[in-house]
Amino acid sequence: MAVHEIRSSTELPARREDIELHTDDGLTLVGELATPLSGDPVATLVTLHPLPTHGGFMDSHVLRKAAARLPALADVAVLRFNLRGVESPRGTSEGTFDGGDAERFDVKAAMDFVAEQGLPNPWIVGWSFGTELALKYGAAYPIEGAILLSPPLHRASAEEVAAWAGNGKALVAIVPELDDYLRPDEARERFASVPELELVAVEGGKHLWVGEQQVRRVLDEIVARVNAPAYPLPTSYDA
Repeated sequence: MAVHEIRSSTELPARREDIELHTDDGLTLVGELATPLSGDPVATLVTLHPLPTHGGFMDSHVLRKAAARLPALADVAVLRFNLRGVESPRGTSEGTFDGGDAERFDVKAAMDFVAEQGLPNPWIVGWSFGTELALKYGAAYPIEGAILLSPPLHRASAEEVAAWAGNGKALVAIVPELDDYLRPDEARERFASVPELELVAVEGGKHLWVGEQQVRRVLDEIVARVNAPAYPLPTSYDA
């Protein structure tokens, strides 16, 4: 059996199912659920992608690589989907981009799907624009917590951030040292209303997490919270 390094394009074995989400305002959203090939997942990631008007979609690279690796390496289910009006090779979700307002229905549709499927221990993982949706709407659902990748804090209000204090749900912000919008020192100030926040400052990190080293760091930080026994993730696999 040969040992192969995990590279940017590596897709490890998993059950991958095209799914549809149905919103309360009558839209159909397209996505994919990836689960471990054998056995039940120990946790579920509900991923919310970056800003559609700047190229964000369900295949944004960190989320795509999470789905490609984590079911096999960490027994984690990964749900990815296109927010309203967003297109990818999987298809196009109905509706139009609404700047984070009507997207509350998209978040609800994803969480309804998780509940209907009985997927365990859900965590919301938002990236950039997706962190705004996580902060604004995620606390309303029975989740273990939210993990924020490169939170810009452009749309989530101070009141919406403060609502996470004392709510019993974990809140983790993974903040790049060289972020274009919110760097670690400012993040500490902006999240000061949530004493429970775990802030991870990533030295040398940038908003888009470009490069295999940065992707591995992000996925390691996620796995350390959602399935600690699987941390750190291996950098190779047998095939």
